[in-house]
Amino acid sequence: MQTAWLLILGALLSGYFVLGGYDYGVQMVRGLLAADERERRVSLNALGPLFFGNEVWLVAFAGVLFGAFPFLEGTLLSGLYPLILVLLLGLVVGKAGVQLRGRASGPTARRCWDVLIALGGLLPATSWGLVVGVLLTGVPRGADGSFTVRFGVLADPFVLVCALTTVVLFLAHGSVFLTLRTTGALAARAARAARGLLAATAACALTGALLAAAGDASALVNAGAAQLLAALLFLALAAGWPALARRRNGWAFTATSLAAAVPVALVGAGSYPYVLVSTVDERFGMTVHEAAADGATLTVLSAFGVVLIPLMVAYQAWSWWLFGGRVRAGSPGYL
Repeated sequence: MQTAWLLILGALLSGYFVLGGYDYGVQMVRGLLAADERERRVSLNALGPLFFGNEVWLVAFAGVLFGAFPFLEGTLLSGLYPLILVLLLGLVVGKAGVQLRGRASGPTARRCWDVLIALGGLLPATSWGLVVGVLLTGVPRGADGSFTVRFGVLADPFVLVCALTTVVLFLAHGSVFLTLRTTGALAARAARAARGLLAATAACALTGALLAAAGDASALVNAGAAQLLAALLFLALAAGWPALARRRNGWAFTATSLAAAVPVALVGAGSYPYVLVSTVDERFGMTVHEAAADGATLTVLSAFGVVLIPLMVAYQAWSWWLFGGRVRAGSPGYL
């Protein structure tokens, strides 16, 4: 049951990387792709009906982390506190910018909100990338069971490349999303940008793989699983490029969605049965068994999970079916 809940935890975070990832990507890339105010409005309306529904996956992930893995939650959130703080700041800034931009009275105010919207995508994307990098390299967890991520850990070249890879991947994912949701010149520019960003993501990921191979991959307990997932990432990126070239934008979005989900799986599969691998001493790592709540608690949570998780998935599918059409100038706005 502990492993089952770990899979659920990973699936929820992977879902958020896929759904929140294109939110972040659109927020970052829209200012570069939109040629005028009309296209900037269209890009926001493309997110509009789906924007807040995507956040449900993050809320569900946090709920499972708190309920099913309370010992991991306390250690992880305190150890990664600076990154979590920046992540939350970015979420607040981005959500406020997206909602309030439409109330701006002039071009200067709209430009200010546009900057905040872009930061609201960049800060969480960078924070998540740093978290992935830190977990892949291991954390300085000592005998007392706590750790603190300091500047030296974040400045590690591999960790920085993980952050850059995540940002560029989300930019590509958001650009592909715009090819699905917009029309005309904006969609064409998004497709061209996505092809370049997919190539850039592959280059960043390859750099990270070379750094991992040359350095001390202490957290990769299952190196074989990590290598297979890294190969899956490259295959997904490679599949997205020809799909865009042939205007198969739905297949391209499937490819970037798969690529966006890989980092979470890479951390989980590469570290299992650990959820935290210590760079101080292997004995100080935290296993799934040590992180999870007791069996009775997990049994009670299962009763809720059987009902709530399918409902969440059904809601997300319904919202995509209902609002899945393309957004054009003059279409009803949600933001």
